[in-house]
Amino acid sequence: MALIDLFLSRAVRKGRLSLTHHDGSVREFGTPEPGYPDVAIRFTDGRVAGQIVRNPALAAGEAFMDGRLVVEKGDVRDLVELLTVNDKWEAGGANLNPSWLVRAGGAIKHRVDRINMERRSKKNVAHHYDLSGTLYELFLDTDRQYSCAYFTDPKNDLERAQRDKKAHIAAKLAIEPGMKVLDIGCGWGGMALYLHQKCGAEVLGVTLSEEQLKVARARAEALGVADKVKFELIDYRRVEGRFDRIVSVGMFEHVGPPQYRTFFRKCRDLLSEDGVMLLHTIGRLSGPGVTDDWTTKYIFPGGYNPALSEIVRAQEGLRMFLTDVEVLRCHYGWTLDIWYDRTVAAKDRIVELYDERFYRMWLFYLAGAGAAFRNGGLCNYQVQLTRGRLSVPVTRDYMYEGERALRD
Repeated sequence: MALIDLFLSRAVRKGRLSLTHHDGSVREFGTPEPGYPDVAIRFTDGRVAGQIVRNPALAAGEAFMDGRLVVEKGDVRDLVELLTVNDKWEAGGANLNPSWLVRAGGAIKHRVDRINMERRSKKNVAHHYDLSGTLYELFLDTDRQYSCAYFTDPKNDLERAQRDKKAHIAAKLAIEPGMKVLDIGCGWGGMALYLHQKCGAEVLGVTLSEEQLKVARARAEALGVADKVKFELIDYRRVEGRFDRIVSVGMFEHVGPPQYRTFFRKCRDLLSEDGVMLLHTIGRLSGPGVTDDWTTKYIFPGGYNPALSEIVRAQEGLRMFLTDVEVLRCHYGWTLDIWYDRTVAAKDRIVELYDERFYRMWLFYLAGAGAAFRNGGLCNYQVQLTRGRLSVPVTRDYMYEGERALRD
């Protein structure tokens, strides 16, 4: 108890946290301040405090899932926000890291987990993306875009922001009618269908999720475009042919650093001589790191968000041109807040699909991810690469013009 009290006294300076220990004793931390959450929590057993001190992210997540950490004032998003806003990345935040011993062991474990050979990749994808399709319908937009939206105005709703994301990416690809496009990690098919409908491309989407494949194919059939927009259950390493454009949105996080070079080499080999690719991925604002234990265990086994240096290093020497890099700082935080609100609104249905523990797990996932973009060291990178020196215009004007036309 003394250690957790010391930990929280250092972690919470602005805002207010009230902690009721399992023995009924109450501790107060921080100072009330406008704009900072006021949260009350309770530990229901004596093990929680010590576990959190040793590995905050893993133990806090598991305790919340199991009902051993109960949020009595505010909600879990308020709790995570309170802890992270006091520990912002730009201020050198590190209070929520596990002990050095846990980090050392975790670094070794994560290096092994991130190897992501083909069999493991499919298993990892199934763990997350082969969940009930109904679950994703409950919190995503109608096109099931399960990646960072693009808010031309923070007040836009999710449907508008996801449409604008697709337009933003399509404009960077500079697609002309009849071009062949490869969508690596195509999800439920929304991007592939958009690129055909809006740009006239012929698209092959590849995924390792059997559930996503079923939905994507059904959508193409329903729209009468299955001959132009095709979907296959295949690892990107096994794709053959040549493509004018390659797009990959939200898939690179599952590749793993040991395979980065393989990924970019394969993309280069698949691109035509005048080809263009656009990679959209969650990334780290700092240098290389490791994925936290809770996320690896419960949400994305084998997942890792790359530093920009890792992305750039992986394509060096492959004779591709790095033609554009954009950093999206705030957009995913806004996206995740909407997903969180929709998840809360759909609680009864999610509990019916799974159970209370799964519902709390999903809430903790979305709350933690949102805070990592608002206060932590995560962002989104959009990286454009080309085979030819003049594959895209030499100024960015074409992007703005193309994006406006697609929105109109």
